[in-house]
Amino acid sequence: MKCPFCSADGTTVVETRESEEGHIVRRRRRCGQCEKRFTTHEQAEIQFPFIVKRNGSRTEFSHDKLAASLQLALRKRPVTAEAIDSAVSRIEEKLLALGEREVTSLQVGELVMRELKKLDKVAYVRFASVYRNFTDIDEFSEVIREISPVV
Repeated sequence: MKCPFCSADGTTVVETRESEEGHIVRRRRRCGQCEKRFTTHEQAEIQFPFIVKRNGSRTEFSHDKLAASLQLALRKRPVTAEAIDSAVSRIEEKLLALGEREVTSLQVGELVMRELKKLDKVAYVRFASVYRNFTDIDEFSEVIREISPVV
């Protein structure tokens, strides 16, 4: 594999870890020339389902779009990039486990909300407000009551 920093061919694997479910292998690599380290993720090539949007149009699943959605909701929140990557991987694994050729954007949104709820409550509310298209304060209050501990 070529180094993303200097394009040298000689990279070596320093560390290898499998995801919890064992479907993705995370490798830490080091360049033999510039000595910089980087991470790669290895997984089997599998056909993700098409996403059926609210307006009925269909689009290909996009790992980058999913990751960007999580990153936007988690912007300026104390969540590591590794935790975000793990959440994206879990969502992708759940989509694949469905075994469907098509899933609705609503299904994907619910998976994202479950992951955000585990990662960061503020990010969860941020995402929910846009995803569920809140129109008044009562809808915000309902989501906040849902995540607040009972006193």
